[in-house]
Amino acid sequence: MPPTDREKNRFSARAKRYANVGTKVGGVAARMAGQRLFGGGPNDRSGNALALASALGGLKGPIMKVAQLLATIPDAVPAEYANELMKLQSQAPPMGWAFVKRRMQAELGSDWQNKFKSFEHHPAAAASLGQVHRATALSGDELACKLQYPDMQSAVEADLNQLQLLMSIRKRFDPAIDATEIAVEIGARLREELDYVREAKHVALYRHVLQNEPAIRVPKIFPDLSTGRLLTMEWMNGRKLLDHKDASLDTRNRIATAMFTAWWFPFSRFGVIHGDPHLGNYSVFDDAQGKPAGINLLDYGCIRIFPPSFVGGVVDLYRGLHDDDHARVVHAYETWGFKKLSRELIDSLNIWARFIYGPLLDDRVRTIADGVKPSQYGRKEAFKVHQALKKQGPVTVPREFVFMDRAAIGLGAVFLHLNAELNFYKLFNEAIERFDVAQVAKRQREALDIAGL
Repeated sequence: MPPTDREKNRFSARAKRYANVGTKVGGVAARMAGQRLFGGGPNDRSGNALALASALGGLKGPIMKVAQLLATIPDAVPAEYANELMKLQSQAPPMGWAFVKRRMQAELGSDWQNKFKSFEHHPAAAASLGQVHRATALSGDELACKLQYPDMQSAVEADLNQLQLLMSIRKRFDPAIDATEIAVEIGARLREELDYVREAKHVALYRHVLQNEPAIRVPKIFPDLSTGRLLTMEWMNGRKLLDHKDASLDTRNRIATAMFTAWWFPFSRFGVIHGDPHLGNYSVFDDAQGKPAGINLLDYGCIRIFPPSFVGGVVDLYRGLHDDDHARVVHAYETWGFKKLSRELIDSLNIWARFIYGPLLDDRVRTIADGVKPSQYGRKEAFKVHQALKKQGPVTVPREFVFMDRAAIGLGAVFLHLNAELNFYKLFNEAIERFDVAQVAKRQREALDIAGL
């Protein structure tokens, strides 16, 4: 169901959003500018980061989502900012019951409460674009009702314009990376996240793709209780992933293996990834004996569907690095859309590629960090890449690369928290065994047709 006219991209709502952003963030921005945009000392940066996170958390909406995205891009912001911004996903302040009643009436009509056996007043979770309430259907099914905040479409357009401004300011201070395509990609994905009809199709896609994976569960959708801004799904019982960080190694490895499969199997076979591997988007379910058996995938707003050729580039880069095949590495970067590939630029990009692919190239049982402190994981490589790119002029990062990189980093963070010990080389090579781009394209077309995408 499309948004109602009063909820479309309205100029009045955009203007109000500009004012809110300016009021809440302006003071922090002025403070940062006075310190030459992140150039102050650690104490200054810590104070600014806390103030910025607080302001963005109160604003909700896409500018908060942008902050979360920036926090996952290595070396995009200092560690103090990344640490505070990463908290926004799980600590967003919820909206009250009066708001919920108005929103539910707008979506399901004045008799909306009669369509549920029960509906909890307090949200079970609150994030940047909406919040989730637990409910019970008339049939007795346990439900998760994801309800979007008002005027989000207007907020998206206003905040994306602000993002363009922020990117241009950053480019003036640090021209090593041209973030134009990053902004385009973030904009496209944020607009998709507002469309709960599309998200329901993403769920159908993953139910098809993972139908033969018993260690991974995907919820059912209740279409009669869903609209363009309300998504009602099966409630997935489970415990937080971090509740298992002190479990036995066997349990942690079982959870980590399920996470690896949930991410790499859809990508390598169908060209699809779950682009938001945040810890709050997963829970762990138990078997009949009460032992952790697998994972529930809870959120499908940020699903990225890639051209099969891009998936081929990922496999080519892996094999090129593994076999020290320079021509294949170059071909992979070209497939992804990198331009003006000098030998120096390729060497710089390979610093980060070898970090991301490192555990997959190492044929042994190991942790993802392999002795590196979690707080330092990837920072040395990100710094080296940044310094190298500064010497070579601006590099435009292809848009498809943005969420691929983000998802890989997020998945790595899950393995870090679990401290799992796996043979990632073996798992990855099983995923790409008999890989064929044409077969990916065929499977992708069939899966998208089934999901209605």
